[in-house]
Amino acid sequence: MEAYPDGITKDYEYDPAAVQRVNFRTVKQPRAIVDPDPSWPQAFESIKRRIADALGAKALLVSHVGSTSVPSLPAKPIIDIDLTVPDATDEPSYVPALESAGFLFLTREPHWHEHRLFTTAEPHCNLHVFAKGSAEPLRHLIFKEWLLANEDDKQLYVRAKREAAAASVAAMSMMDYNLRKQDVIRQTLRRAFRARGLLE
Repeated sequence: MEAYPDGITKDYEYDPAAVQRVNFRTVKQPRAIVDPDPSWPQAFESIKRRIADALGAKALLVSHVGSTSVPSLPAKPIIDIDLTVPDATDEPSYVPALESAGFLFLTREPHWHEHRLFTTAEPHCNLHVFAKGSAEPLRHLIFKEWLLANEDDKQLYVRAKREAAAASVAAMSMMDYNLRKQDVIRQTLRRAFRARGLLE
């Protein structure tokens, strides 16, 4: 069986008290779900080059994840990217370089795979930094691959996204949006994990 990192099937429980705020967004992110845009892959490639130019060999893996990475999937026009570095806690080794490349350092979550979040507005992007060996980037890729191969679950996710976006407009909370679609994501991941023999 393929080797998987520890915690690959463990769900993340968001704890706002554990999030360390570094900066606040200077530009509001789009909140509406839009039809798929064929320019999203090119936008990812452009941002990937910026990351590679800034970090060189320290960028171990740069992956397009999230809804904009799945062709034909409606999404908020925000490019989600997972960046794997040797050590996410070694901020001097990558934070200044990313900031020089135009990325704004927003938060750190030491309790969750030492996750660091950056953003940029041209194009809109959320850059998620994890350390080598972290389970979360692989969870993201497993979810993406499952949606690509399973049309019923993709359509289920589309409905969950649209309902979550409509319900969270008044609250104006991105986290509220994420939490509203959380159950569908977890159910889908469990099916993907079972297919890989990771769950019974």
